[in-house]
Amino acid sequence: MKLTLMFREYCGLCHDMRNQLQPYQAEFGFELEIVEIDDFPDLELKYNELVPVLLHGEHEICHWHLDEQALRDYLQAA
Repeated sequence: MKLTLMFREYCGLCHDMRNQLQPYQAEFGFELEIVEIDDFPDLELKYNELVPVLLHGEHEICHWHLDEQALRDYLQAA
């Protein structure tokens, strides 16, 4: 399974979410793709004010802050 984190290098919340995801990666073994949205105008337009955004495909798991319960529920159901 691959999750995607919509990210900005200068965004403190983005770094926090990336770091908070590490134990879940170890536990559930998912791949994490980091996408710098400022490199993609269409993604910047879509996710601008929401970053960080954690996705599985087009499904948004959470944004701004890691919702640990939503993530755990989603990963256990997958």
